[in-house]
Parts: sequence; C-alpha cells; structure tokens
Amino acid sequence: MPVTVQCLCHAVSMTVENPHQSVGVCHCSTCRKWTGGPMMAVDCESAVAITGNDSLGIFQSSEWAERGFCQKCGTHLFYRIKQTNQYIVPVGLFDTANEFNFDHQIFIDEKPHYYDFANKTHNMTGAEVFAKYTQGE
Repeated sequence: MPVTVQCLCHAVSMTVENPHQSVGVCHCSTCRKWTGGPMMAVDCESAVAITGNDSLGIFQSSEWAERGFCQKCGTHLFYRIKQTNQYIVPVGLFDTANEFNFDHQIFIDEKPHYYDFANKTHNMTGAEVFAKYTQGE
C-alpha cells in the first residue's frame, strides 16, 4: 500500500509504493555526520515518486550513492544507491513508524562506544555489507 511522507515544511513529498517493514540502523561515519547520530531508516526499494523537486537538494555523498534533503527546511529525505535506484528513507518521516520492526544494524564496527541499542538485531560490519551488496558487480 502506498505511503506518502514529507519534509517538515511540506515542500517535498515522496510517495513510497511498498516500504519494507523492517528498520535498520547505519553507524557509518557519513550517516552519523549527516543525521547527528545513527541513521534509522527503511528500505523503500525503487518505487518512490517525488514531488516538490524545485525544493529538493541532492548531495553526492559517494561514488555509488547520493542523499536527498529539503533545501527549505533541511529535512533529510533519503539515501539513494545510484546503481539500483534503491531509496533508504529515514523512519521518522513515516507517520506509521509504530508499525515497523527494528531488526538490523550495519557498519557496526564504526559504532561509537557511547551508545547501544537494547534490541537483538542482525549486525554487519562495513566489510560484510560491501561483500554482500557488491557481489556480481
């Protein structure tokens, strides 16, 4: 079922066709700098329609990915893997966040020592993430 999320000022909206129900956390240094802490997000695959493109900012954060944000209010909107057009959307944008299940963490080897989550999750190091998602390239 499609879900629409939007930034704080409502200038940019995204309609997501079928967001996954699991929440993942990324502890990489780039996500932590971008969000001010670990990034808690939902995989939304490639079926994402964006309105308000005139307010959409794009930052090329790496060779393979970019990050979208609202240029008016600064809301972080997505992390997108360019090769697969896969959108990873911050869970806080969803009004239905209570329906999600926090079940995995990536770049666990970059997680600072000053916080921990109580949830039992599947954890992957950065090397494990790259090995899993770059097979066959």
